[in-house]
Amino acid sequence: PKIETDHRINLTREQVGLYEAVVRSTMAQIEQAQGIQRRGLVVKLLTQLKQICNHPAQFLREPDSKLAGRSGKLSVFDDLVDEIVAEEGATLVFTQYAQMGRLLTRRLDEKKIANQFLHGGTTVRGREKMVHQFQAGQVPVFVLSLKAAGVGLNLTRADHVIHYDRWWNPAVEDQATDRAHRIGQTKNVHVHRLISEGTIEESIAELIRSKRSLADAVVNGGEGALTELSDA
Repeated sequence: PKIETDHRINLTREQVGLYEAVVRSTMAQIEQAQGIQRRGLVVKLLTQLKQICNHPAQFLREPDSKLAGRSGKLSVFDDLVDEIVAEEGATLVFTQYAQMGRLLTRRLDEKKIANQFLHGGTTVRGREKMVHQFQAGQVPVFVLSLKAAGVGLNLTRADHVIHYDRWWNPAVEDQATDRAHRIGQTKNVHVHRLISEGTIEESIAELIRSKRSLADAVVNGGEGALTELSDA
């Protein structure tokens, strides 16, 4: 079985300040822009807001700054990982940002929790070594770039999957989860999704839910299900 949990998380005061400032300044620019310039500003805004929800250090490009106490999401991440490691579990942590992956590994190092990070720049030999070490039980926490590690890996030692940030396409998230929830898995897999309340992340979560329900209706229900779709 796969047990899925959405963790609703409050922003810290620092995150709220950054979030509101970015919305105000960028929306003012968007209202004055048109065409490709406007589209670029919209993408920039969405990216920046997602980074602020992750951690101020990611948005501010501060790779060596203090991490603890600045992000509600990181605090929940700390609690989850502590509990999983205490119970001798193993977890996969997915993020779409390599920069955030490095911050997470630094935080795990601070907590003296063995970890490794697979990203787009990892060599094939390094990738194989990381998979072997994790499957052999040498490393309890495996941080992975969503795009670099979302397919093609067998990581059935993991009984927990943490999606630190959300991707627009539910199939991409499901493929990442399936690194653990696949043939050969003998334990329940707990999937944790971290969502910052009152932010763009709630909108992404709702979009993913609607896409997934539509896909399920079409794939599992066939043409009959299409006739039952709402007007909207």
